[in-house]
This record gives sequence, C-alpha cells and structure tokens, in this order.
Amino acid sequence: MGEERYLPLFETTRANGRVLYRLFAVSVFVGICLIWVYRVTHIPKACEDGRFGWMCLFAAELWFSFYWVVTQATRWSRIYRHTFKDRLSQRYEKELPGVDIFVCTADPIIEPPMMVMNTVLSVLAYDYPPEKLSVYLSDDGGSELTYYALLEAAEFAKHWIPHCKKYSVEPRSPAAYFISTASDAVGDQSQNQNRAGDVALIKKLYENMENKIENAVKLGRISEEVRSKHKGFSQWNSYSSKLDHDTILQIVVDGRNPNARDVEGCMLPTLVYLAREKRPQYHHNFKAGAMNALIRVSSSISNGKLLLNVDCDMYSNNSMAIRDALCFFMDEEQGHEIAYVQFPQNFDNLTKNELYASLKVINEVEAHGLDNYWGTLYIGSGCFHRREVLCGNIFSKRCRSEMKWEGKKGEEIAIHDLEETSKSLASCAFEENTQWGKEMGLKYGCPVEDVITGLSIQCRGWKSVYCNPTRKAFLGLNATTLLQILVQHKRWSEGNLQIMLSKYSAVWFGHGKISLGHQLGYLRYNLWAANCWATLIYSILPSLYLLRGTSLFPQV
Repeated sequence: MGEERYLPLFETTRANGRVLYRLFAVSVFVGICLIWVYRVTHIPKACEDGRFGWMCLFAAELWFSFYWVVTQATRWSRIYRHTFKDRLSQRYEKELPGVDIFVCTADPIIEPPMMVMNTVLSVLAYDYPPEKLSVYLSDDGGSELTYYALLEAAEFAKHWIPHCKKYSVEPRSPAAYFISTASDAVGDQSQNQNRAGDVALIKKLYENMENKIENAVKLGRISEEVRSKHKGFSQWNSYSSKLDHDTILQIVVDGRNPNARDVEGCMLPTLVYLAREKRPQYHHNFKAGAMNALIRVSSSISNGKLLLNVDCDMYSNNSMAIRDALCFFMDEEQGHEIAYVQFPQNFDNLTKNELYASLKVINEVEAHGLDNYWGTLYIGSGCFHRREVLCGNIFSKRCRSEMKWEGKKGEEIAIHDLEETSKSLASCAFEENTQWGKEMGLKYGCPVEDVITGLSIQCRGWKSVYCNPTRKAFLGLNATTLLQILVQHKRWSEGNLQIMLSKYSAVWFGHGKISLGHQLGYLRYNLWAANCWATLIYSILPSLYLLRGTSLFPQV
C-alpha cells in the first residue's frame, strides 16, 4: 500500500519511430549539404548571365537550411504525457483546489453572445466539485446584451448541469451536444426513452434561452421590462461607450450562498460578469489587460489556486480536463515545478483531411517536441496556470506551495460589499506604478503577449507541460475565409517577429536560463515571418530567368 501511494499521477513516454525519423533527418541534411556543394562549385562567372539570380537562390537556400535545422529542435525528440485521474481521485478528491476559469470576449457583433454562452455553459458543467469552481466572463465590449445573455445562461445552467451529470454528457457545450445527439439519433433508433424525453426537454429550454438572447441581439437593446427585473443593469446608467465606462461587475451566481442551487438541489459554481473600467486616456492593453484584471478581481472573490483561460469561441469538449491538468500540478515528485499546463487548440469546423488551417503539425508533432524541454509555449487559450506564477513568483526548490483546497474566501462578506471592493481592482489607474504587465500577470506591448508571458515564466525557473488527451479538451472555430486567415496570420507573424527583435527574444532573454534546444524551439516560430523573403526569391527569380533562357537549377 505504501508503494501504491507514491505512484506518479502522470507518465512520460518517448515517441515511437525516433530512430527512423532521425535517419530520415540525417539523409535530408546530407541532401542539403550536396545542394550547397553544387551551388558553390557551379557559381556563374562574373561575366555570365544569371550570376545575380544564382547568388540570390543560394542565399535563400542557406536560409531555408538554417530554418530547417532550427525546426528539428521541435521534432528530434518528441514525448507524450499520460495522466492517471483515478489515482488523483483516490488520493486527493477531498483536497482538490479551487479553480477559477476566465472566458474572454470583446465584441457582441464579432463574437455572438450565444456562442459565448455555449462556452460559458461548457465550463460551468465541468466534472468538478461546484463549490470549488468559479467562472468569470470578461466582456471588453461592456455590452449589456452579453450581460443579459449571461443572466439567461445562469438560469439555463440550473437545468443543464444536472443533465450533464446524470447522463455523463460529452461535449458539454449545449449547441455541440444537440448536434451530436441529432446525428446519434439517425444511427441508433433504440435510444433510451427516458433519456430521449430528458434531451427533448433540455433542448426546449435551450431553444427558449436562445430565442430570448437572439431577439435581444436583433433589437440591439434590452427591454425596460427585463431591465427592471435585474439590478445589475443599473450599472450601465453611466455607460458612455465601450471605450469609456466605469467598472461593471456583477456576481450573477454567488457560490457562497447556500440557496444557489440547481433543480436537483446541488450547489452551483460561482458565476461573475466583469467589464473592466476603460477611459480614452488609458491604454487598455487588449486581452492581456483583461486577463490581468481578471486575475486581480478573482483573487478577491474566489482566489482559486488554479486558473484556466479560454477564448470565448473555444468550448470545453472534455469534462475531465481539469483533472487531467491537476494530475501534473499535484504529482508528488514533479508537480511543484510546473507553472502551467497547455492543451492544444483544435477546431470542429474543419474537414477531417484539412492540412493548412488546423495546426495539425504543431499540435501533433512540434508541441510534443517542445515538451521534451519542459517548455511548451503558452498560446493564450486552453491553459491552466498556477495563480502564484502569474503573480510573478520565481521558482524555488526550497519553497513548495501545495495545490490544495483551503476553503471559500470571504464567506462573511456581503455580496454587495464584495462587488464594490472588487471593482477597484479592475480600474484603469490600478496598474499605475506597479509591476502589472511587466513582472506580474500577462506582459504588455506585443500582439502575442501570451508567448512572451510563457517564455518569461520559463526563464524564472518554472516548467510547463503539454497535455494532448485522446478526447480533445477544447474545440473552437477556426478562420474559414481568406480575409480572416490573412488577418490571423498577420497578427501571428508580426507578433512573433516583434518578439525576435525585442528584448524578449529567446536568443538573449533565454540565454543561460533555458536550454539551447528550447531556445531553438522558440526561434522556429519567431522566425516564421522572415521566411517570406526567401520564399519570394525562390518563387519569382527562377521564372524570370527562365524567360531569358537561363536556368538556375541543374540540367537534367
């Protein structure tokens, strides 16, 4: 029994076929070297046509060769993590820590409230003790439509959460669930009649909620009848615009209240709406600013030791994801070294054989390679963090903080007082002359603030883990039009190149703090945009020279 108690909560295995891949990589490198030899030994003379193009192509090939070598850092030695959730439950079920979940939205037009509510409902229904779960919706658009949608979702959650528990529903986003049940019904006509009746009832409730929200969105405002029923709408009386308003904070469901229960009489998770203060004279720092406000506000209300942030279009597809993450954080041997656990971004609006927009190579290959260095990237969504790490703590072997439940915070404080106290933490002026955005919270000043935040955490001595379970933890919507993809890729490429040229480049910022392979892993993404020049040269020059009858490649 003593030995069983100390069995690890997760295991690490090496990828199969490593030797074959390395032989393949060596053969590719030999081919690259032969190309160099050919280019050097066949350089046209100064008086010959094509010398300039030849040298340009050689420079492009040197760049591609360098980038290929950098890329091998993420592919040379891949590992896989496997969790043991049964062991976690046996040892720590009563000691599981509080978890605060952050869902971020910014615009009710671009991000429809119904989509956001499906994400909120999916995380509210996690397979986790509800008294230890708190969900925060950050609305950077400050829209009363989003707030109204959250009120309706909170009512629906009283029915949805018991339904999920009763039938072990997966996924727990209502919209995705009803699509899956419709397809199941086609293939299996022998459904349990009781369940079929319950599904029909819960679907009717969902459609009723959806109609109310969609009607409000079409109307563009909230009716006076609805406003009079909820005191929270009074906070919009001083609202000027989404860039000029006071902090709007409302505890929609107070998990401390013994009367906050679902239709089965079980406790409900805490649910909070937050629209941080915005003023024209203050830079709001986009998503990073919203996340930092959430970290502070949640510390006052629930103060969960574990933080999860998800984008509003990435719903939970695996109700056990929290327990998967805790298997890493609560492992007796290595858990105290882990700062965050990153799950991959996956999408449910792509075809099975999609090659270009699904991030398959990154998710299934390169992220596992980076995990070999305990250094997976923080990608801004689907990531579990230790609160203390995001608050700026430096790793120390001598100081271990236990990831265990310490009871609810502020049970003796009245809900109104708690709301008013917490509002100041989301004010514009709070961060002035502080380390927020620098050494605390997410870092400011970069379009991909998540990447530099993850790097800085690793440079403080912490480790990170990549968890890619068989059932995907999160599913979302990927860009499907050329314009959307161009905007997305512009942001990624611009942000990563900016990191490369800034003080946060892994080359110098990570020097002596993380391994060389880990640094190269970051460079693989930081230099992604720089590939455009070599690609343009290789795409255009050979064709132009062929028009003049000059070939820049070997004669066959």
